[in-house]
Amino acid sequence: MSESNVILVTGATSGIGAATAKAFAAAGHRVVLAGRRADKGLAVVDAIRAEGGEATFFPADVSNPEEVQSLVDKTLETYGRLDAAFNNAGVEGDTLVPFHEQSAENYRHVFDVNVEAVLNCMKAQVPAMLQSGGGAIVNNASIAGLVGFNGMSVYGASKHAVIGLTRNAALEYAQQGIRVNAVAPGPIETEMYDRFANDEVREQINTMVPMGRSGTAEEVASAVVWLADPANSYTTGQVIAVDGGFTAQ
Repeated sequence: MSESNVILVTGATSGIGAATAKAFAAAGHRVVLAGRRADKGLAVVDAIRAEGGEATFFPADVSNPEEVQSLVDKTLETYGRLDAAFNNAGVEGDTLVPFHEQSAENYRHVFDVNVEAVLNCMKAQVPAMLQSGGGAIVNNASIAGLVGFNGMSVYGASKHAVIGLTRNAALEYAQQGIRVNAVAPGPIETEMYDRFANDEVREQINTMVPMGRSGTAEEVASAVVWLADPANSYTTGQVIAVDGGFTAQ
């Protein structure tokens, strides 16, 4: 990006969210971090400030629309504008569970956090961006939103929904200066991946990835920063897979 913008990152307390917040700050932008774990969020803010960046943390549960609206309002009160947002917060739910054994409780939890939260965020972010003449939204999907996986029916369905929200919102605001895109990470070394994959599972997954390895949160962050950059003003409604070539097979 060519100038200092105000960037909101949800789920910014660890993993891809934390790496993306740091990447935006390193590029010279003012970053608002949001998440439920204040101690971890403030630690990321401290790390950014230690490198000379500008960052603020506001606690928020993005599955709650009132908290999301308050988050955006606080961002506007603090910086006066919102230029870009990375809607990253998400959960994996019960994985490696057969389709017919998935519970209604798991479905509601996963869709509340992975889908309704993205909707809540975009509904609050779009008006704020319209006030300042436009902006860019990047949603965190997954390659599970592009292809199917055994035992991940509910998670996969939620990420397909995120991609659907992304594409439709991109069409609605294409002529109003707001670009909406998504990243679709493959296997990425994060806390979520640690919960999902032990060493044996990691080895099996790596054999399925053309690059032969899992990715890093920083590699996903680079794609998010690229999508949010106003220089890429003709890119909207796209899903960028950051997956070591997995979905090219």
